[in-house]
Amino acid sequence: MKTINFFKKYSLVALLLSGCFFTSCDKDDDVPEPENELEVITDVKLVFTNTADDTDVVEATAQDPDGPGVEDLVIKDAINLGTGKTYALSFEIMNNLEEPGEDIGEEIKEENDEHQFFFGFSTDAFSDPSGNGNIDTASDDINYNDTDDNGNPVGLSTTWTTSASTLSNGEFRVVLKHQPDVKTSTSTVNDGDTDFDLKFVLNIQ
Repeated sequence: MKTINFFKKYSLVALLLSGCFFTSCDKDDDVPEPENELEVITDVKLVFTNTADDTDVVEATAQDPDGPGVEDLVIKDAINLGTGKTYALSFEIMNNLEEPGEDIGEEIKEENDEHQFFFGFSTDAFSDPSGNGNIDTASDDINYNDTDDNGNPVGLSTTWTTSASTLSNGEFRVVLKHQPDVKTSTSTVNDGDTDFDLKFVLNIQ
């Protein structure tokens, strides 16, 4: 009887341990995927459309063929605008590692309370907004045409009026921030994570 009890005892222990093991595996399988991951972006296109002539369109692109891999987005074009003109700026933002391509711009619209574009540019390159953008000082003027569900700026659509003076080899910088749970009316470029930070050469002729 003692021998039988011995085996019963240790068989029960083994059964309990195996149950714990499989329960642990099940728990691992049930671990949710992390939320608020950065967007995978392979292609960014800036589209400047002259508000007085919609056939006057200026595009500048950046591409990253390996998405989240070791390569960064690479600037492909300079931004060449005319003097004294007003442009509406929009974006085409894609993840072309997916088939078909995933429109990240639509995702930003859906998660508008988690995203904001910030802009920097050569001082007085534009008469409106004037200055040098809101990257260094978030309260500086940018003509945002869109807001999130809380009334805070997004930046998928903005308006720009170029200076009457020419500019060669200036800079136009755009930073897309991902700010889940931290975006407010006073958010800055230092809040949240960076989806991309692009510096284009800006010419105004």
